[in-house]
Amino acid sequence: MPVKHNEAFLARAIAAGTGDQPAELVIRNCRLFSVVDGTTTETDIAIVGDRIVGTHGDYSGETVLDGQGLTAVPGFIDTHLHVESSLVTPFEFDRCVLPHGVTTAICDPHEIANVLGAEGIRYFLDSSLETVMDLKVNLSSCVPATSFETAGACLEIEDLLPFRDHPNVIGLAEFMNFPGVLARDPKVLAKLAAFQDGHIDGHAPLLTGLALNGYLAAAIRTDHEATSADEAREKLSKGMTILMREGSVSKDLDALAPILTPDVSAFVALCTDDRNPLDIAEEGHLDSMIRRLISKGIRPLDAYRAASWSGANAFGLKDRGVIAPGKRADIVLLSDFSQCRVEQVICGGTLASDDAFAGRGTVQPVGLDSVRVGAITAQKFDIPARNSEADVIGVVPGRIITEHLKRTLPVAGGKTLADLNQDVLKVAVVERHKGTGNIGLGFVNGFGMKRGAIASSVGHDSHNICVVGADEVAMAHAVNRVIAMKGGFAVADSDGVKAELALPLAGLMSLEPFETVKTSLEGLRAAARALGCTLAEPFLQVAFLPLPVIPHLKITDFGVFDVDRFELVDQGS
Repeated sequence: MPVKHNEAFLARAIAAGTGDQPAELVIRNCRLFSVVDGTTTETDIAIVGDRIVGTHGDYSGETVLDGQGLTAVPGFIDTHLHVESSLVTPFEFDRCVLPHGVTTAICDPHEIANVLGAEGIRYFLDSSLETVMDLKVNLSSCVPATSFETAGACLEIEDLLPFRDHPNVIGLAEFMNFPGVLARDPKVLAKLAAFQDGHIDGHAPLLTGLALNGYLAAAIRTDHEATSADEAREKLSKGMTILMREGSVSKDLDALAPILTPDVSAFVALCTDDRNPLDIAEEGHLDSMIRRLISKGIRPLDAYRAASWSGANAFGLKDRGVIAPGKRADIVLLSDFSQCRVEQVICGGTLASDDAFAGRGTVQPVGLDSVRVGAITAQKFDIPARNSEADVIGVVPGRIITEHLKRTLPVAGGKTLADLNQDVLKVAVVERHKGTGNIGLGFVNGFGMKRGAIASSVGHDSHNICVVGADEVAMAHAVNRVIAMKGGFAVADSDGVKAELALPLAGLMSLEPFETVKTSLEGLRAAARALGCTLAEPFLQVAFLPLPVIPHLKITDFGVFDVDRFELVDQGS
C-alpha cells in the first residue's frame, strides 16, 4: 500500500534530505546515472518511505545498502502490456518481472475483460493494490474489439466509468477499433469523450496520412503498433509517443532502433505487450531491450531514458522516471551498465526480495469455469470444397501482422484439404463463451508442421479456442484437451495429447508459479518442434490468428476475416 504523504511524512522527508536526521534507507557509494544529461556521479541516495529525499551528498541511514561498484538507474517502466499474456497471475508476474528492474507496469486487462467483463478488470485492480511493483491499469476500451466475433463480455462506457477514479487507473487503454473512430461510431465517441481530460492509449497499425490525423484528433497520443521506422517517424511528427515493442511474438526493436536518436528519445518509450515466462527466463524483459539497443550503438542515455523518464512523462506519472529528491524511490542497481545486468531493485522504497513478495495480500482467482463448450468431433473441422482459390492466412515470424495469400488446395470427397507441400494447414476458432456452436474454419501458412495440431484458449482478443493442425483427428484431440483443462495450451497428434499447460483462470492464466509455467512451455515447444513446427513461439502466434484488428487476414468464430476490408470473407463455392 502507498505511503501517506501527510505533514508528518513531509517533515521526516525534509529532515532526512537536509541531513538533520538519518534517512530510513541509504544506498551508499553508488554511481548515479542521470537520464537528464547522461552524467554519472558517485553519491549516496537517501530514501524515506517510498520517496527519494537526497542525492549528490553523504547520508546516514537506519538501513544502509552497499552500492559500491553498482550503477543506479531509474526503475524501468513497461508502458504497455497484458499481464495475461505472461500466462501467470498478476502476483506471479510481479515476482517474475520486478527482479528484471521493471518497477512500473502499465497494463491493459483487455484479455480477461473480453472473457469476464467488469469482473476481470476488478480482479486486476484489486491485485494492483497488493503487488510490490506498481501495477497501473488502463481501462479496456474495446470489448469486444469488433462485432465480427463472439466475446465473453461487452463493456460500454457505463461499465468503465465506475473504475475511473481508482488510484491505479491511468486512463483508457489501446483504442484498437480505429475504423470505429474514423467512422465516428456513437459508442466509440462516448468512450473517447469520457476520457478527453485523461490519457487515451493508441493502437493504429499502418494508419497513415489524413486517416491518422483523424484518429489523433480524438486526443489519442501513444502507439505501440509501429513496425517500421518510417511509420514511427510519421507518428512522431504528428505528436505521438512511440512505444517500441519487443514481445514474444511482436518483435519490432530491430526495425525501430534507428528512430531512438538524441533528438527524439524523450518521445520514445519501451514496452513488451506480450511476453511469457520462458522468454523472460531466456532473454529478460526490458533489461534485454536496453542491452540490445546499446549493442546496436544507441547511446546509453537514450536507451535508459526511453526505459524510464520517457514513459513516465507520456503517461503523466510525474513522480518517477529520474533518480532525484522528491521522486518515487524506484531504483535499479546494475553490476554492468552497458549490459544492463540487474543486481538489486528498489520499488517504492522496498527492496525486491522474497520477504517483500511473501508479505503481499492475496486476491482470489476468478473465472475458473469460463470454458463453456462441449467436446468437438474431428468432422467439425471438415471444410467443403470450393471452385476458387482459398484465402490463406500468411504468418510472418516475429510479427502479428499477417499476409493475405491465395492458394490452390487439393480437394477430395467434396472437401478442401490441407496441403503440407505448400505448408498450408487448417485453422479453426471454436466459440467457448456462450454455447453458440460457432466454429470458424480456414487455412494458414507458415507453421511448418508436418503432422499433429496445436490448440490454445488464448486467442486475442475474444479468446475463443484456436487450433492449427495438419489433420482433423489431432485437431479434435488438442481442442478437447483444452476444454477438459478449462483452458490452456495443448499439442497433439492423431494418437492423442503430447504436451499441455492448464490455464484455468479465465482460460488465460495458470495458478502455478512462473517457474512451473516456464518448464511446461519448454515441453510444449519441444512437442511442437517434434511435429515439424518451425516457429520459435508457436503458441502466442496461434493466439494472434483470431485478432481481427491487425492486418491483413485473420479468423474468428464467424469465419475468415479480411481486416483491410473489415468484413468476413465470402467462402462460398
